[in-house]
Amino acid sequence: MRIVIVGAGEVGYSVAKNLSSDGHDIVLVEEDDARAAQAEESLDVMVVKGNGARPSVLAKAGIEGGRSDAMMLIACTNRDEVNLMACWIAKRSGVPHVIARAVGLEFTDNESWAKDLGIDMLVSPERSVAKDIEELLEVRAALHATEIAGGRAGIYLFRVAQDSQLCGLPLYEIRKRNPNMIMLVVWVKSGEDSFVPKASYELRPGDLCYTMCYRSQIFEIERLFQPAKSKRLKRVFVIGAGKIGHQTAERLLAHIPGIDLRIVDEDRAKCEKFAGELPRAMILCGDGSDAEFLKSEGITDADGCVAATEHDETNLMLAVLAKTLGVSKSIAVVRNHNYLGMTNYIPVDAIVNRNQTLADVITRSVRYPGTSKVLTVLEEISAEAVETTIAPDSPAAGKKLMELRMPAGSLIGLLDRGGELLIPTGQTELRGGDKVVIFGTASSMETALGILG
Repeated sequence: MRIVIVGAGEVGYSVAKNLSSDGHDIVLVEEDDARAAQAEESLDVMVVKGNGARPSVLAKAGIEGGRSDAMMLIACTNRDEVNLMACWIAKRSGVPHVIARAVGLEFTDNESWAKDLGIDMLVSPERSVAKDIEELLEVRAALHATEIAGGRAGIYLFRVAQDSQLCGLPLYEIRKRNPNMIMLVVWVKSGEDSFVPKASYELRPGDLCYTMCYRSQIFEIERLFQPAKSKRLKRVFVIGAGKIGHQTAERLLAHIPGIDLRIVDEDRAKCEKFAGELPRAMILCGDGSDAEFLKSEGITDADGCVAATEHDETNLMLAVLAKTLGVSKSIAVVRNHNYLGMTNYIPVDAIVNRNQTLADVITRSVRYPGTSKVLTVLEEISAEAVETTIAPDSPAAGKKLMELRMPAGSLIGLLDRGGELLIPTGQTELRGGDKVVIFGTASSMETALGILG
C-alpha cells in the first residue's frame, strides 16, 4: 500500500527503510535538504521536499482536498505541531489511517487526545524506554528485557557465566532438574553462531540466551545464569533531569519499595522542578561527570546508573564513568542507532535507543494489524516476538505443537489460555481463543503465522 511518512530523521528514516523493504510504496516528506538528499540516495522511496504540515506539500505526496491514494500517513518529525497538523489534513483528505509521534508527554497522558484529534495512534517513546530501563535495572544480569503478557512474563537476554550450574547441561535437563521453574530458551548466540536451540543443546560459558519465562520467577532464573549478579535493587542514580529521567524515576519509585533514588543534573531550575514532583527521590544539583562529586554522593555502592541527558556521547561517557566507579549496572540512553553495538567495545552494560523504540512501535503497527502484534524486535539477531490469537476455525486448532511443522527458526514460546500462562511443549494442543507468542526470525514469521491461520 502507499504510505506517506512525514519526517526523515532517525525515526522516519528507520520506518521508511523497514516498510519499503516490506514492499510498500513509500513517499517521504522532508524539508531539510541534507536529510532529503540522504533518503533519496539510500532508500527506494519517493522524496517530497517541504514542510509536511502544509497542504500544498502534502498534495505533492498525493494527499489533497478530499481525495488521496495513500492508505496511511505517519508523521514522526520532532515537532508536535507539524505531526498533528499533517495528520489532521490527511484525515480530512480521506486517508484511512494516521499515526503521529508526540514529543510532548501531555499528548499521551490521556487517550482522549488522539480520539479528539482524529488520530488513530499517538505514540511517544519515553514511556516505553522507561519500562525497558526499569526491567534492565531490576533484573541485574539481563542484557535485554522486554515485558510480555501484560507484564506477567518476559523475554530476557542472559549470558551464561563461568560459574553457572547450567554449563554443560542440555536444555531438557535444565527443565527436568527445575520442574517448578517455567523457562524456555528460545534463541542462543554462541560465538558467531545464532540459532533456535534444540532440547539437546548443551549450554557453554559465554553463550547468550534469549529466555522466555514467568516474571515472578525471574530472580531464580537470573541466579542460574549469573549467580554473582542476582541481587535486589537498592540504590540507583539517574543522570539527566529530562523526560526519560522523569519517567524512569516515576516507574522505579512506584514499583520498587524503599529504593534509594538519586537524580543528578546541573540545571537548578530542573532540579527544583523534580524536587517538587518526586519528593521521595534525592535531587542532587551538580555535574554528573565529576567523579569526586559522584563518589561523595555514594555512587560506588550503587546498583545502577542511568545516563539520560540530551546528548548521546555524553550519556555513553557518563555510563562508562559510572561503571569504572563501581556501579553494578550502567545504562546509556541514545538516539543514534549506530551506537547500539558499542557495548562490545566499552564498559557499559546496556544501551537503550529511544528513537529505535519508537520506530519499532510504528513499524509493528503497520506490519501486524488486527489480532497479531509484534511484542519486540531484536535487531542483533534479526528476530522478533509476535503475539497472535488462534481463531476457532484456524487450521492449527486441535493440533499438537509437534504436528504443526513450524518453519525453521521459529517456535511457540508462550501460551495464554483464559488468563493462565503456559510454556508449551510439543504435546500441547492448541485451542481456539488461545493467545500465543511466537519467537523467530523475521523471514520465518510470515510462514509461521500462516500455519496458525
